[in-house]
Amino acid sequence: MARTESITARRINKTIIYVVCIVLALLSILPFWIMFVNATRSTPEIQRGLSLLPSSHLMTNWHVLTSKSFDPLKGFLNSLIVSGFSTICAVYFSSLTAYGLVVYNWKLRQPFFTFIMCVMMIPAQASAIGFYQFMYHMHWTNNFLPLILPAIASPAIVFFMRQYLLATLSLEIVEASRIDGSGEFATFNRIILPIMMPAIATQAIFAFVASWNNLFMPLILLTDKAKYTLPIMVSLLRGDIYKTEFGSIYMGLSLTALPLFVIYFLLSRYIIAGVALGGVKE
Repeated sequence: MARTESITARRINKTIIYVVCIVLALLSILPFWIMFVNATRSTPEIQRGLSLLPSSHLMTNWHVLTSKSFDPLKGFLNSLIVSGFSTICAVYFSSLTAYGLVVYNWKLRQPFFTFIMCVMMIPAQASAIGFYQFMYHMHWTNNFLPLILPAIASPAIVFFMRQYLLATLSLEIVEASRIDGSGEFATFNRIILPIMMPAIATQAIFAFVASWNNLFMPLILLTDKAKYTLPIMVSLLRGDIYKTEFGSIYMGLSLTALPLFVIYFLLSRYIIAGVALGGVKE
């Protein structure tokens, strides 16, 4: 009898957990669904109130969006160039820095790591004026390089990668590769990077999303419309041309959000693998 009651209680608890998770998942998806639905609705329909069912004005909104100054293909390519290269720089060089902090035992290792943590607490807005002046004197305004190269120094990713290596990396692997004659960069690229792949995938998602949604620095550095990123183009949709075209504005927002979903779904299997690996008990 007691065993039956225990099984029933476990089933009830499991059901409650599933219901709560489903409700939370729906609440997370709902704002995006409303955005995608509004991209298919006309301005009068949006002004009448909320709807969860798509309408039939998708192509109309698309024609209005692309008939003026908004060039989604150009904005997408510009954003992809900036976000793609900055993500690669961020995860690779941060992983390399974390590897140096974990594997090598040098005198200033701890002060250097403390300095990195201090840099992480400085907001980008605090150094924006000096950074812009520096880029202006180097004639790098209206250039993608100032939006890509600073990603090499990503303190938050360095911290995450360091903590991951401390928990997963066995220094005997590094010593064995050195005995076999492998160089330091070869060891890192061929042995350490595959071990760090779950952490790299996780941080790649965050780095790509942060770079893709970045509006502050591109808006300061880029004045040539041909080099505008997609967030800049979307931020300008509320001008006089699109003031009453709410469906077109939602269309632009949807185009901005879609690549983020694609990146997440491409890399999510690595995150799941990392969680499973972390849950294995020896």
